[in-house]
Amino acid sequence: MNNKSEEKKKHITKIILITISYLFIGVMLVLPLFSIIIGALKEGLGFYFEAISTEYVRSALLVTLLATVIAVAVNTFFGIVASWLLTKFSFRGKQVLATLIDIPFSISPVIVGLAFLMTFGRLGWTYPAIRAINQFFGTNIRITFALPGVVLATIFVTFPFVSREVIPILNAQGKDEEEAAALMGASGLKIFRRITLPQMKWGLIYGIILCSARALGEFGAVNALSKTRGETFTLPLEIDALYMSGTDNSITAAFAVSSILVLIAVLVLIVRNIFEYRSKNKQTER
Repeated sequence: MNNKSEEKKKHITKIILITISYLFIGVMLVLPLFSIIIGALKEGLGFYFEAISTEYVRSALLVTLLATVIAVAVNTFFGIVASWLLTKFSFRGKQVLATLIDIPFSISPVIVGLAFLMTFGRLGWTYPAIRAINQFFGTNIRITFALPGVVLATIFVTFPFVSREVIPILNAQGKDEEEAAALMGASGLKIFRRITLPQMKWGLIYGIILCSARALGEFGAVNALSKTRGETFTLPLEIDALYMSGTDNSITAAFAVSSILVLIAVLVLIVRNIFEYRSKNKQTER
């Protein structure tokens, strides 16, 4: 009787926890996303396609994709280098480097934008050097309120994602295989290519997906460094501009443009789940 009573209590507890979880996810995540789709189609498909194909939206989408691609490329390279260094080598200051990588997790994106303004803006300590270069070469290099600032801000906020997915995997793998290969005379590059890179593959892919998702939705840091609509606005900034216009049509257009990010997010989620499933299958086969 006691066993049956305990089983019944566990079953009831499980049902309650499942209900709470699905209710929370439904209210906090699913309903708002459905609201965006419904709001986007409020004026019909004709208005929807017109809203997402304006010059401003096309420019914002291009800037968003460009900043995302560059940020992912830079952070993937750094993530591989940092992960390899922190897991396979011992050196003074190792813990300091590991801590510094996590800084973007603890700093508000708005503060990041202001920091770049104070570094590269007209009041920044690098501005005299930038102005001197422009005068000497006859160029018009700008960091803040230009595309380079948007890219730098995106790189900063997505900085840790790749390395923080790869490091735990390499730590779990250990150094035995690399040390054995080194004793057999393999070069460092060959060891990395044949042993280390395959070990980090799934974590690397997962980190790239997370980095891409974060870059596509960045608002705070980019908002401080991008002020020209149609030139340096990203999709989140364009959505904010449309919504703040206040008219019924502009708000519906904001929902329409938001649906692009929703669809991209769903696509990223599907890709992530595919790779996660494949990774689990590979581990099961081993």
